Amino acid sequence: MALTQDEDYLALASYRKCAERIRANWQAFVALRSERLGQALFDAPVEKIAENILEDLFTVVLDWQLSDVNLQIGRADIILSDLGIKRLVLETKRPGTLAWNRPSVTTALEQAWRYAAEQKVGTVAVSDGSMLYAADVHDGGLRDRLLVGLASLEPQVDLWWLSTQGIYRARPQPVGAAISTLDASGAPGALEATQPSLLHPKYQLPAPCFAYIGDANRPTTWKLPFRQSDGSVDLKRLPKAIQAILSNYRGARVTIPRESAGDVLVRLARAAASLGKMPCQAHPAADAYVEAHHALEQLDRLSEVGCCTSAPLKP
Repeated sequence: MALTQDEDYLALASYRKCAERIRANWQAFVALRSERLGQALFDAPVEKIAENILEDLFTVVLDWQLSDVNLQIGRADIILSDLGIKRLVLETKRPGTLAWNRPSVTTALEQAWRYAAEQKVGTVAVSDGSMLYAADVHDGGLRDRLLVGLASLEPQVDLWWLSTQGIYRARPQPVGAAISTLDASGAPGALEATQPSLLHPKYQLPAPCFAYIGDANRPTTWKLPFRQSDGSVDLKRLPKAIQAILSNYRGARVTIPRESAGDVLVRLARAAASLGKMPCQAHPAADAYVEAHHALEQLDRLSEVGCCTSAPLKP
């Protein structure tokens, strides 16, 4: 069967070699991870245990050298580097604190994003030793790269995207790897103390609440708020954010880089889709969502929203 353009990487020799390594070493990693978690019984520093699990992942399962896994660089917990080039900033939390929970992951991700901006690194990740989520900093936001379970008994071959040969490649939109697939309810356990969130001076919201982020460390570059402080979609601000790009809102149009407009619209349309507000889900749909549908159809990016197709809208 012929591979699609998005699946071309499957034919790469580097992919096949790495996939074989992941399969061959996965059970050893699972056993080692279990031993690491057992260290917590004797009051070992629990965040350090998660760091050790990730170090094992990158050097036993993947193909990084131990010297490439840099601990505590600047304020970042782990930085992966290749030939001195920083490829990934990873924020670790104590085992069980992220637990497939979107609010907890988003809080940790905000931290990683800020540290990556300080060190000019284009890929960020968060993990508690049980799950691992990674994303690329792209056009004013984050683009999903990877979401895997480290407790799984099945080898997680998708980890190739964080290997030495996969980390620098742009990933086609992954299926099932989106942070939006995580549980959106409150965290099951308290996340340990983190650096205080930066807040926008006007809206008093952290970075993940905005559709466009110019610089994660400069709140004045954050534009188009569309989420509330708890990460839920703000029903009042979401249509206004769309209108601010495609037409205007109260006579004012928000200026963002032209090359970022498509990504921002996809981001906002996905939020609308999560609430069933897009025209393919609701009839009649609000004007802002109809405009977003048409704009993304012109850009040939409706498929990235998940719920929409290019079929004509109902009259």
